[in-house]
Amino acid sequence: MLRTIRFFLSSRKSWTIPYVIFSAIFVILPLLLIVVYAFMDDAGHFTFGNFTKFFAHPEAINTFVYSIGVAIITTVACILLGYPAAYILTQTRMKYAQTIVVLFILPMWVNILIRTLATVALFDFMDVPLGEGALIFGMVYNFLPFMIYPIYNTLQKLDKSYVEAAQDLGANPVQVFFKAVLPLSMPGIVSGILMVFMPTISTFAIAELLTMNNIKLFGTTIQENINNSMWNYGAALSLIMLFLIGATTLFASDDKGNDEGGGLW
Repeated sequence: MLRTIRFFLSSRKSWTIPYVIFSAIFVILPLLLIVVYAFMDDAGHFTFGNFTKFFAHPEAINTFVYSIGVAIITTVACILLGYPAAYILTQTRMKYAQTIVVLFILPMWVNILIRTLATVALFDFMDVPLGEGALIFGMVYNFLPFMIYPIYNTLQKLDKSYVEAAQDLGANPVQVFFKAVLPLSMPGIVSGILMVFMPTISTFAIAELLTMNNIKLFGTTIQENINNSMWNYGAALSLIMLFLIGATTLFASDDKGNDEGGGLW
């Protein structure tokens, strides 16, 4: 018995068993249940009716398209705000640059509902009406750190010799940025896009709180169907969202692989 325990502890592969069990119970099994419920009706029979129901309801499709639009706007805004912030932090020689980075990341340590409620209180204090503008602001505020951190990490690890080589070849600062720094920082941008775009589509609490439930996102539609015990239709909507997320991830992975072989020019 002791020999078996020692062999188990000495084998590196054995240490992966807890992670495999955890993934099987909390990742693989829920995904399988979503697939099973999505292709079942209330009587437990195989059907495509849940998907045809989605395509037959313009309201559900409009909510899906609107959610993608909100996610794109949020992602673009996070890039426009996050990239300059990450770039400045990596270029500055300030003594407390690391502390400033922590201040950017600090909101990630607070629960997203608490941050959203604080945003609602801020708008109430400023007497600003809640609505679409507040929704975009809340999305950008909540997900901006997820854009800054991966870009900052990539820029921080950037090999300075590429920049020096571009300068030696006569490139001005603008050319150095667009020909060397920006292409080499694309992995961080892609990671930031994935960390912002996908959660924005699936979230529902931010939309409910910042619009007084007047604007629905796709995550809200899924949540309402599940709360109303419409498990099959809710699972089908979840599967559609998972297909979108999977396609986005695969597309980002292909772009990442293509960027790795690129040169300066």
